Amino acid sequence: QVQLVESGGGSVQPGGSLRLSCAASGITFSRYTMNWYRQGPGKERELVAAISTAGGSRDYADSVKGRFTISRDNVRNTVYLQMNSLKPEDTAVYYCNANRGNLRYWGQGTQVTVSS
Repeated sequence: QVQLVESGGGSVQPGGSLRLSCAASGITFSRYTMNWYRQGPGKERELVAAISTAGGSRDYADSVKGRFTISRDNVRNTVYLQMNSLKPEDTAVYYCNANRGNLRYWGQGTQVTVSS
């Protein structure tokens, strides 16, 4: 059974930081591209960051470049999203996604709220 379990969400003031984690089980983690998506209130789900299987390639949405960093640990089967300089518009449910060909798996999501 495949499981992606996110953690690390919460409430933070503008300018603050959070680190999200996503622990994977039931898949050969190192063979999957890992992504973070988010869905804000009244918005469609959007891709925030992506990292290749070995971590050598990373992509970011323009809205988070320079503020967010995606990383992975293929020993711990975990992907991370370090979020700095958070803004109110970063408020969303953040989802972990594992992708390999036509195989796609999702976590349950973790809420991030940025508010003063």
